[in-house]
Amino acid sequence: MRLRHIEVFHAIMQVGTISGAAQVLHISQPAVTKVLQHCELQLGMPLFERVRGKLYPKPEAHRLFAETEKLHRDLQGIRRLAASLKGRAVETIRLVATPTIAISVLPQAMTVWRKAFAHTRCELATHHTSEIVHALRLGEADLALSLQDPRHPGIVAEVIAEGVMTVIAPAGSWSEEACGRPVSADGLSGELIGHADNDPLGQLLVAACEAQGVHPVFHTVVQTYQIARSLVEAGAGMAVVDPFTAASAHDGKVQRRAWAPAIPVQLFLLTASHAPLSHGARELVASIGAAARQCLAHGAPS
Repeated sequence: MRLRHIEVFHAIMQVGTISGAAQVLHISQPAVTKVLQHCELQLGMPLFERVRGKLYPKPEAHRLFAETEKLHRDLQGIRRLAASLKGRAVETIRLVATPTIAISVLPQAMTVWRKAFAHTRCELATHHTSEIVHALRLGEADLALSLQDPRHPGIVAEVIAEGVMTVIAPAGSWSEEACGRPVSADGLSGELIGHADNDPLGQLLVAACEAQGVHPVFHTVVQTYQIARSLVEAGAGMAVVDPFTAASAHDGKVQRRAWAPAIPVQLFLLTASHAPLSHGARELVASIGAAARQCLAHGAPS
């Protein structure tokens, strides 16, 4: 299939009519019909059933759509790059972060960085660490942020900020004096919000509790730290979370105390070992590091 065939085919698959595809592609309906006919002729089979002006994909069309989807995305990316080159905004930075960091650190970092790089294109996405490694290895991301070091031979992990696990509880749970002291496993009380069994920080927490002779019972278990924070803000219970999530909690709804003994939490910059960062990307990393440290300072238990 030619590139033009793929464009027309994808447009028809998305909108279901010749007229709709023509509007999406900004070409005439006869042009869409001609390209589709030529495509089917080359393939030696019809791709659609024609019923009262609508096109219904055959099974072969669905299989073809799945195989050409990545090529279509790449074509769109090439067009965006061409537009950027024309507008002199050559650089594109593709940043992937775990949801925790995307919510707590990136907004401030991006706001500061954007002042110096107003015309640089930056694509932001969120993934879990295993997916981040995959994206970096395939060249689908330039840099990434995670609270885990994946320890992958093709990935370089650099610590850019560090804090400690923090206990958060609904406002009024502790006295002002108590908030200045760390809390250990025997200080956990009331309804406890836990993390999924496969969560690395959650595993560290349970191990730390058991080392102190405490076996916590979690009636509510969550997949993300943000959900745990939201539940605590709503008064649903107490949770032990990473310091970035703790810092992003609403000050009027949540109290914070450091966990004892301290469990370090590091923010890692992840990059592919074969792909050095551009100047704009390095400056973005510096902005992220500064924003992360500012976030930790704000959320430090008093």
